[in-house]
This record gives sequence, structure tokens and C-alpha cells, in this order.
Amino acid sequence: MSSYLLELASLMAIFSFAIVSPGADLAMVMRQSIVHGRRAAIITSFGVGTALMVHVTYTILGLGLIISQSIYLFNIVKWCGVAYLVYIGFKALRAGKTDLSVEAERGGEGEQSPLRAFGLGFLANALNPKAVFFFLSIFSTVVSAHTPIAVKFGYGLVMASCLVAWFVGVSLFMTTPRMRAAFSRASQWIDRASGLVFIALGIKLATEKAH
Repeated sequence: MSSYLLELASLMAIFSFAIVSPGADLAMVMRQSIVHGRRAAIITSFGVGTALMVHVTYTILGLGLIISQSIYLFNIVKWCGVAYLVYIGFKALRAGKTDLSVEAERGGEGEQSPLRAFGLGFLANALNPKAVFFFLSIFSTVVSAHTPIAVKFGYGLVMASCLVAWFVGVSLFMTTPRMRAAFSRASQWIDRASGLVFIALGIKLATEKAH
């Protein structure tokens, strides 16, 4: 049991840096908070956490190694991710001014359905091929080959829970009345900035190569 706790602590020590590092997941949750409100952002956070479990699952089952060794499969995942980031980037650039005070009166949900909010977070994380190498590398270096699969899935659930908790915290902070009032005055510029961020992330992803 103590060896498993040590493995988990080692995983979390590495993963904690990945959680807070800027990327498509953080940009997505922040934009959801600003444009669609607290509930949509929290649902999006759970979408991100669910996608993480997909990465953990195929890593444990050995599919991550296959993808990492196949240029063809890697490029399929990569270009799907590029297309998705560029698509949502252009949508953000074309968005008009959002009246956040009106959205707040509606409960901060706007017209976005829970399924769409969840899907945005899920796809932002699932279509990131860098996750293939990240989870493959940390699981292969930190986790023993003799660790039971059930325990490895337990590690994944802890990691996913921490990721969701972090983004829920971001969602709560970004939707406080003071923050919403500040963002309301510059909502269109925020959409444009976030659109450029998504497109830039897409371009950066397009330059990634399998190692």
C-alpha cells in the first residue's frame, strides 16, 4: 500500500505542474466562464476531466504506445485537434459583444446546452496529441509495471478529480460579480483575444512532431 501511495504522490507532483500550465483547456474554461457563465464553465471542467480519463485508459491498455510510435495515427489526432482549435478560434473572433449582466440574470447559462458545454471541454482535452506522450511518459517512468490495472485507474481518477477541482475553482473565480463586471466592459475584445489564443494554440499544435 505504501508503494502505491508513493507512486501516486510522485504522479501528482508532476501532474500538478501540468494542471496549472496555460493551454487549450484553461483558455476554454476561462472563455466559458466569461461568455456563458458559471454553470457552463463548471460543466466544461467536467468534460476536460472526463477526457483525461480517456487518455489514462488508453495509456494503461497500451494504445498510447501504439499511437506514439505511429506517425499516421499521431497525425490523425493532431490535425483533428488543430481543426477544432482553429474552428472555435474563428467562432470567437466573429462573436459580437456579450451582455454579461443579462446572462447573469438568466443564471449565466446563455443559450448553451449542458451537452455542448461538456463537449467543448471534452474535445479540447481529448484532441490534444501531446497528452499521449505526457501520460505515456509519466506512467512508464513513475508507475511500476507490476502495479495492478485497478490501482492505475485509481491514479487516473485522482488526477482527473484534481483537474476538475482546479478548473471549477477557475470557473468560480472568473464568475464573481466583480470579475463579471470588469469583463462585461470588454467582452468583445476578450472574445477576439481568446479567438487569437485558440488559433495560436492550433498553429503551435500543427508544428508538433511525434518524437
